Amino acid sequence: MEITASLVKELRERSGAGMMECKKALTENAGNIDAAMEYLRKTGLAKADKKADRVAAEGRIGMASSGGKAVLVEVNSETDFVAKDDNFLSFVNAVAEAALASDAADAEALKSVAMNGGTVEEARAALIAKVGENVQVRRLVRVNSANTVAAYIHGGRIGVLVDLAGGEMELARGIAMHVAAMNPPYNKAADVPADFIAKEKEIELAKMPEKDKNKPADILEKIIAGKVSKIINEVTLYGQPYVLNTDQNVEAAVKAAGADVIGFQRLVVGEGIEKVVEDYAAEVAKAMAV
Repeated sequence: MEITASLVKELRERSGAGMMECKKALTENAGNIDAAMEYLRKTGLAKADKKADRVAAEGRIGMASSGGKAVLVEVNSETDFVAKDDNFLSFVNAVAEAALASDAADAEALKSVAMNGGTVEEARAALIAKVGENVQVRRLVRVNSANTVAAYIHGGRIGVLVDLAGGEMELARGIAMHVAAMNPPYNKAADVPADFIAKEKEIELAKMPEKDKNKPADILEKIIAGKVSKIINEVTLYGQPYVLNTDQNVEAAVKAAGADVIGFQRLVVGEGIEKVVEDYAAEVAKAMAV
């Protein structure tokens, strides 16, 4: 497979490694970018695996809650200018309230929910005519629980729901703020997939100096297990240092309150959407060449 400049560029953005390292990794792995990413991690060259998930669209997260019920909705616009428009913000709030009052399970079902004398979909179409941009109600998540439920919005762009058993709202909100800031992929160590753990063990073994690989199997296993345990702490809510008290981890803070985090949900504006970057100079040059 031909190793193109665009492929090298994509791997550089994902890994943070140098151009030559990326080209070598792609060459060694027949142009397979995922395999090349893993190759870079194993050789210690990758720096920013998370860069592949950069936010690339505009809009706002809306929130509505009542007792043990809470919802988050993501509404997207083309520009941040429209995302700050009062008409857009009013629409986001209205959609969140409509979602809370309904039993809609996702954004598709939300389209037909009643709102402002019509439906959410009809209100969306009217808003598009008013602001002159495409507007999409992209995602809806909800919690219906007998527990303490906290809903938190950070800067209009990150929304979190937390379902906390046996705890007070102050703690639930603190946990929600932590999730917004630290973005743990999993709740507890038991929630981390076995294949993720196996892959991390493989990577840690590959990164070890050759002299250490000759140690007895039981010692080697303890070394690898210790490194993987640290990784599990990094990717779980319970294992991370609590942002409101970094002297303890989240698990300790929750247990001290006699509580338990049942689960959480987190939305970020534009997450997973590829944003088109307009090169106006190139467009003008192309038009003049015709």
